[in-house]
Amino acid sequence: METTMTPAQRSLRARMAAHTSWANTADAAARTAPARAAQMARFERQVDPDGVLPVGERSRRAESAKRAYYLGLAAKSAAARRARKAS
Repeated sequence: METTMTPAQRSLRARMAAHTSWANTADAAARTAPARAAQMARFERQVDPDGVLPVGERSRRAESAKRAYYLGLAAKSAAARRARKAS
């Protein structure tokens, strides 16, 4: 007997699994460290594709690029909320 779940049921099951996984994670920072390192490496490649800048300067620029990226996401989110409210 095959049980077919609706998209809402699948979403609920996935959310429950994610919360269970995080509840069983002793060190959340350690679990997400590889993702944070990869993200910073992406911004470092963006600001210094040839790897010629000193480490400190590359880090400073990468941090600014990351902040600009997230500010852009925030602006898009605010615009979407305004559009939803207007309609």
